[in-house]
Amino acid sequence: MCDLVGDECDRIDSRFLEPACGDGNFLAEILTRKLAVVKRKYGKSPLDYEKNAVLAASSIYGVDILLDNVLACRARMFAIWDKEYVAVCKKEVNEDTREAVKFILKRNIVCGNALTLKCVDENAQDTDEPIIFSEWAFVTGSNMQRSDYTFADLLAQSDDGVQLSIQSGDEGTFLQKYVTHYRKVQQYG
Repeated sequence: MCDLVGDECDRIDSRFLEPACGDGNFLAEILTRKLAVVKRKYGKSPLDYEKNAVLAASSIYGVDILLDNVLACRARMFAIWDKEYVAVCKKEVNEDTREAVKFILKRNIVCGNALTLKCVDENAQDTDEPIIFSEWAFVTGSNMQRSDYTFADLLAQSDDGVQLSIQSGDEGTFLQKYVTHYRKVQQYG
């Protein structure tokens, strides 16, 4: 399946959303492919690798209605990311960067109902809280910008329900924005 979108998997910043991510089978393969590209392009420079590996992790999104699946997916994604990070950066591994990636995955892999676009409670019942996703982008040097949007506003609506495609030219309703060093994104929870 990933081979059908192989060109997108080879782009470090290309965004992927799995609306029923389970424990992350599809997302894990995408992250693995993205990190292979990062290693090939930036593997000789630990700092460049680190920054682009963070970008790769920040471009993957998932929703699942079951909290145990969400927790398993986040843990799986971090384990894949961290294994590659340690293998490339060795002694230059940074704990703040690890915490930043855990935070990014927490914001990007959410417990919710992708059909109603709402967060769910511990019984997998819809709440009134909308699913919110964060868009991550490097803006200058090592500064990363996080912009939050509701999932509902990011999706096109049709008479038949939700179409899982981003509306071109419309970024949805902007909620808030933060800019900080990529190793410190977790400080703005």
